[in-house]
Amino acid sequence: MKVILLQDVKSLGKEGDVVNVSDGYARNFVIPKKLGVEANDKNRNDLKLKKQREAKEAAQRLAEAQKLAQDLEKVTVEVKMKAGEGGRVFGSVSAKEIAQEAKKQHNLELDKKKIQLSEPIKSFGSFEIPIRLHPQVTGKFTLKVTEA
Repeated sequence: MKVILLQDVKSLGKEGDVVNVSDGYARNFVIPKKLGVEANDKNRNDLKLKKQREAKEAAQRLAEAQKLAQDLEKVTVEVKMKAGEGGRVFGSVSAKEIAQEAKKQHNLELDKKKIQLSEPIKSFGSFEIPIRLHPQVTGKFTLKVTEA
């Protein structure tokens, strides 16, 4: 019996795959546990429509990420820090602080986990900060660290 998987099944395949299993395995395990449905014409058509919708949504998310990356090029986020010894920053500027300041100053929702700091920022000045907006899109914005 051919079955369309609704979830990833370790021994069979990934979600959306059409696999061939024995009739008993399908009737007694796969279908009752809602891991898959019989691969008839209606279910195959539903799967095709679902894949088309997911592809369209993925393309839309990619376009939104590219637009946001272009908008971020013009953004400058300013963070005020206390000065320590020798004109250095007291502590360091973290991704969490950068995300909070971007929210306050420009009303941008930036995920602190996606801000890619190669090393902690421990000095005053301007820095180019990369941020992963989408698996295929990385944007950059300017961070200006000033003395409070």
